[in-house]
Amino acid sequence: MSDMALPGSIEPAVRRGPDLDRGFHPLSGIIFFGVIAAALLFVAYSIYVDVDATGTRITTLVPYILLFVALLIALGFEFVNGFHDTANAVATVIYTRSLPAHIAVIWSGMFNLLGVLLSSGAVAFGIVSLLPVELILQVGSSAGFAMVFALLIAAIAWNVGTWYFGLPASSSHTLIGSIIGVGIVNALMHGRDGTSGVDWSQATSIGKALLLSPLFGFALAAVLLLLLKVLVRNAALYAEPKGDQPPPWWIRGILITTCTLVSFFHGSNDGQKGMGLIMLILIGTVPTAYALNRAMPTSQIERFVANSKAASAVIDAKAAGYNVLGNPRPAVTTYVAQHQIAEGTYPSLAVLVRDIADQVTQYGSLAKFPAEAVGNTRNDMYLASEAIRFLMKDKESDLKPEEVAVLNAYKGSLDNATKFIPDWVKIAVAIALGLGTMVGWKRIVVTVGEKIGKTHLTYAQGASAELTAAATIAAADIYGLPVSTTHVLSSGIAGTMASNGSGLQWSTIRNIALAWVLTLPAAMMLSGFLYWAFSQIF
Repeated sequence: MSDMALPGSIEPAVRRGPDLDRGFHPLSGIIFFGVIAAALLFVAYSIYVDVDATGTRITTLVPYILLFVALLIALGFEFVNGFHDTANAVATVIYTRSLPAHIAVIWSGMFNLLGVLLSSGAVAFGIVSLLPVELILQVGSSAGFAMVFALLIAAIAWNVGTWYFGLPASSSHTLIGSIIGVGIVNALMHGRDGTSGVDWSQATSIGKALLLSPLFGFALAAVLLLLLKVLVRNAALYAEPKGDQPPPWWIRGILITTCTLVSFFHGSNDGQKGMGLIMLILIGTVPTAYALNRAMPTSQIERFVANSKAASAVIDAKAAGYNVLGNPRPAVTTYVAQHQIAEGTYPSLAVLVRDIADQVTQYGSLAKFPAEAVGNTRNDMYLASEAIRFLMKDKESDLKPEEVAVLNAYKGSLDNATKFIPDWVKIAVAIALGLGTMVGWKRIVVTVGEKIGKTHLTYAQGASAELTAAATIAAADIYGLPVSTTHVLSSGIAGTMASNGSGLQWSTIRNIALAWVLTLPAAMMLSGFLYWAFSQIF
């Protein structure tokens, strides 16, 4: 490539980098669009099979058309996430000449896909729990669709904008900002304080992960490089690439391995964000097939009933002396929305737990629930699960450790019944993210590879930054926390440059930091406006 900057990049490149330009082959385009067409047909067929299995008769295509449009937008978010974040995995192997650019992005795409397929799903539902409880309970309503469209379109718009300018911004940060924006505007539209529209305890937990992970990445990568210099004395590890000559085989193996790990863990973490939203879309439009986990085995149903009885006894003890008048659900909903224990919280929750157990016992299996009961039962389970989650964290609840264990077991049973991801959803998201890694990667690769440090990236610096990113993302996936792959790796490269005495290009660091600071408020304002606009349209 020449020394000219790409359009929209942060500043002109100051040195010759690897060859990032490769001619477009028509066969590649045919295969690419063929895979997209096959994936969409697979999604449509999977939905048809799932709906047909419930015995539901399709009388109108309107909700299914709306469902397909919503799924296209959700998969579009994962596609953009792929080409926006793939630079973080491939920049080091490209700039150390460990792999040619076109092979690196295909390799990264494959392991992003594999990471999605093997993901746990914990991050997916951690993201969803940020949404306002009333919108989740009414996700099939016009407000529910306005919510999904608004937050996804806002996230896509900001990601594409930052990509155009070559800024490594965080897709996680963007999506969370979009969710918070929808929550605040939804509360204001219903005459409530804007701060009541968001689960701030969950937002704070996720915010800490997003805030601390880049600092952790900077420090750990810097320390790791210094440690390598002490333990590994081979000068070749700390050298810059010589022209287009690949590094020694053992160094090349380390760099390709770290690239593979970052790609895999990026897929396992970032791929889940779209999964949670896709499940909300499916629950809202086709509740008979997706509101409850119809594949739940009989053994888990028996455990569910036993856990219900144990949890009911704990909550009944707390509810002694109080009576429930009428429907218990409003009192539980109020507690979940406001997180304040009131006089009716415990007795209402006790009644709700018993009602859920009675419904499950009545039908004997989640697969046997009639279509008209599925949506209501799912909402009851969600409400009970969220209420128990807050009770276990609430100091006012004064729960003993053994009581917390009982409630936690019951919550696990509820979540097994409602928080599940069909295999075809994982496959569709995996394909979207994997294909996304193969296009549009060049702008951010140049920023990460050339414009953070003042000297060329060495083999040891690339390996240190990638190892740090892989370890951080893997840990976050285990604990169900979303982190920014972008910020962890770019800060890791900055950390290695600082510890090596290479110097930093402060104009780049400033612009990356500015994007990091602006992402949250910009996404909040954009999604809030779109939610208001879509609410008027729908």
